[in-house]
Amino acid sequence: MSRPASTQVAPGVHRLGDHVVNFYLIGNPDGLVLVDAGTPAHLDRLRGLLATLGHTVADVRAVLLTHGHADHTGLARPLQEAGADLWIHERDAAILRDGPRSGTRHAKPERSMLPYLLRRPSALAVPLRLARDGAFTAPGVTGARVFDTDGVLKDVPGAPQAVVLPGHTPGSTAYVFPDRDLLFTGDALVTADGFTDRVGPTIVSSCFTHDSRAALAALDRLDELAADPTTKLLLPGHGEPFAGDIRTATRLARRFGAH
Repeated sequence: MSRPASTQVAPGVHRLGDHVVNFYLIGNPDGLVLVDAGTPAHLDRLRGLLATLGHTVADVRAVLLTHGHADHTGLARPLQEAGADLWIHERDAAILRDGPRSGTRHAKPERSMLPYLLRRPSALAVPLRLARDGAFTAPGVTGARVFDTDGVLKDVPGAPQAVVLPGHTPGSTAYVFPDRDLLFTGDALVTADGFTDRVGPTIVSSCFTHDSRAALAALDRLDELAADPTTKLLLPGHGEPFAGDIRTATRLARRFGAH
């Protein structure tokens, strides 16, 4: 069952998507921002939420893509056509450009999906749902704005900080909105994995991760963000929000390890 069309997870921040994947709408006086872009099937939900807030897709100024996988880029083309700037790390830009089927070529997963499906056949529902929602047939997108290192994206409303976390894909990136205490981790750190049935902080299973060792090492970079005791809201690409010290989430993910 899909979750309701939207859920406000913080002041001015709405979680969209369904039980498979999350993406987020962030209100800002300088314009709306999306973190990730769901699948093509989510367009009506996004339009519906925007309408309730008195906006249209033309009011989305920027789309921050955490990585190039199909379940996070499905609305990139229509949002770009409506006027939004797309942002992505340069090492994942080729996946966005060449289309969702290029993901295994540009960021080949470590393991086959087959062993996971043999252990847990119900996990097949995840790729089947994505296929039904058009994730694997969305067109490639050119003209994205790219970056190659950590830094503040001054042209994006709210001036978020990009934090590069290679591993899940070569260009996986988190985005921090420090003035709002928000951390969007994409698939670099999630709180649910349908292929391992894990609920709780974890890296994504190896059948969808390019380099699990690098993904675990990248958690150290998240720990650096938690050098002060400030509580942050961690908003992942899959699973429920995690409120609390980031180091608690990374510790739990390391304990679970690569699978």
